[in-house]
Amino acid sequence: MESTIFKYSIMEVAELETVLKTFESALSQIKWRLKLSSKRRLEIDIMALCTEMRPVVMVDYGGKMPELQERLCAFLEHCKEDCSIFKPLHVMVIEDMIYLVHARAFAEFVKSSLNLETRLIFIDLEHDPPKMITQAEESCVAAELVLAQKTFLSVFSENGIKIDHLEHQKPEVRANNDSSLYKPTSSLSSDVIDLSECIKDSHVTIPTLNGWLLGYPIVYLFGMAHIENAIYNLSTKSLNLFQVLVCRSARCNRGSQAQKQELMSFSVPYDLSLEGMNEPWVETFLTRIKAKQERCNQIWTSLQMEVNACYPQAIAL
Repeated sequence: MESTIFKYSIMEVAELETVLKTFESALSQIKWRLKLSSKRRLEIDIMALCTEMRPVVMVDYGGKMPELQERLCAFLEHCKEDCSIFKPLHVMVIEDMIYLVHARAFAEFVKSSLNLETRLIFIDLEHDPPKMITQAEESCVAAELVLAQKTFLSVFSENGIKIDHLEHQKPEVRANNDSSLYKPTSSLSSDVIDLSECIKDSHVTIPTLNGWLLGYPIVYLFGMAHIENAIYNLSTKSLNLFQVLVCRSARCNRGSQAQKQELMSFSVPYDLSLEGMNEPWVETFLTRIKAKQERCNQIWTSLQMEVNACYPQAIAL
């Protein structure tokens, strides 16, 4: 696994400069006038995907569905026409959530999860107080997540997108019997992978799915029948907010002074993360993500984590 990741992850600064020029050009061509904060988030997310720092990002900015989906598809279409680095990127939809996915990197991530190469720690929100459980412990809700992971593996391949679960979405592909991989034939629809029905069959809740999908080391765990309990149990607890911050090369920052930007963030109940940065699972997570950063250290010049305590507040799950 590690050798495969090394083979694909290293990107030169000059290549990323091309990515950023393509990014700006595509936004201009489709006349997508993003707020500055949303544009910065999209840019850092695209960079994270193209350098394989992250296999999946959630796009919860830049508009609402279905317009957001249409804009993302048009954006990717223009990017792929101008720069081959964008070829593995796709739009993925699950219910009312929308994501950008690096197909090959995500396939590798799913495999490592199913093979338990990347072990998760769950926080059981069905009971008060919440408690940590390991992936090895028996849990029917964790089993639902595994079922969802197997669904992703049936769709994503290191070589592309498999068509067997997508044929009902893309009738034009059915005529092509020469390949088991989906090859785009229409610009907008080809970039959209709608897995809403497939994931619904697994019965996993979206917050549990997102915790794993977005690469968090801690995943909130609760079943469909316990959503109200989970909201209450999290809303009444103080939290630690863990932020992973990166600085990028001045050449990839349009020559401006390097500034810390958020790569990702996640929360953990305060009582379950009293040691903050010194928690063993934090150290394991940082070791893993810093290894990715060091492979691209000409682009991502530094990576660090910050922890801030938050008082109890209303939580939407």
